[in-house]
Amino acid sequence: MTIDARLAELGVTLPDAPAPAANYVPFVVTGNIVHVSGQISQNEAGMIKGKLGADMATEAGAEAAKRCAISLLAQVKKACGGDLSKLVRVIKLTGFVNSTPEFLDQPKVINGASDFMVAALGDAGRHARSAVSAASLPFGVAVEIEGIFEIKA
Repeated sequence: MTIDARLAELGVTLPDAPAPAANYVPFVVTGNIVHVSGQISQNEAGMIKGKLGADMATEAGAEAAKRCAISLLAQVKKACGGDLSKLVRVIKLTGFVNSTPEFLDQPKVINGASDFMVAALGDAGRHARSAVSAASLPFGVAVEIEGIFEIKA
């Protein structure tokens, strides 16, 4: 099954790749590796804001992380000239969770992105990962995730 077919089966339509909000590029391709800049939690309604451990539940944080993963795939699709069949695998995700010092479930939040990658890509979605707390994230968003991907050169 193609990646596009899996996404359709999951009810996910990739948005246009989000434009950068400052002086950086959304991704860099070097050889067969794509480094995607941090993607913030957002959906069709706008930015998903909140602080885990204060005003956002872990499940809502996981959904925010899933939205970051969708944006990551949108960037990879753009890096592949619109052809997701060129995606070989997810290498690593680094997730930042806007959370209180007492909140300890950052990995459960970032599972929203990891679980989505595996659901969408199968074994090619399995990856190395970091899930860390951040005292604050840009615009007050709940989650930001960057990724490294392997593509067909």
